[in-house]
Amino acid sequence: MADKKEEKREKEPMSVSRRSLLIGVGSTAALLGLGAMRYAGHTPLNRPPGGQDEAHLVSACIRCERCYEACPRKVIVPAKIEDGLLGMRSPMLDFETEYCDFCQAENGGVPKCVEVCPTEALVLPAGATAESTIIGRAVIDTSTCLAYRDTGCRECYDACPYGAIELTDVSINPHPYVIEDKCNGCGACEFSCVSMKAGSLATTGAKRRAIIVEPISAYN
Repeated sequence: MADKKEEKREKEPMSVSRRSLLIGVGSTAALLGLGAMRYAGHTPLNRPPGGQDEAHLVSACIRCERCYEACPRKVIVPAKIEDGLLGMRSPMLDFETEYCDFCQAENGGVPKCVEVCPTEALVLPAGATAESTIIGRAVIDTSTCLAYRDTGCRECYDACPYGAIELTDVSINPHPYVIEDKCNGCGACEFSCVSMKAGSLATTGAKRRAIIVEPISAYN
């Protein structure tokens, strides 16, 4: 009897997982059936590595949530309905809480989200590296950047792991600027930006940090 109970417990997680998978498939099929509404009201989003082909991601993603669970930094979150109907619950990156390190330290350079995706909604070509996988592009708003108020702030410069942010004359009020050819959109700069923190002297009414990563779909 004990063996049968143990066997039942072992099967239960699989049943739940299968049910979630079927719900995800059904939801995706229903959304794709909307046809002409495919990108109605769609907001450009920062996608995990391998998800920069928006049409492919939205079509192939079954909302299984494995990428959320696999992400060591928990930077992957579900898109909301206000981001676009068909993209709802598909994976996006939230750089306000963390940044994407491509799981290099733990996974030999292969992003875990890509590794666990069952449908290749997230897929990278062979030999892809963090430097060659472009998620987006960092953009500085000089009107709210603390460094442009001569405060000496250089948080984004210090945080960038790819040398994509440099400083103007470091001897006289250095200001950061983005080297576009080196920026892969990892979000370390946005995550580290202190312009929106309490007491930061940020412009009153600012709704986002002074440096943000714009998704590829916003400038392609």
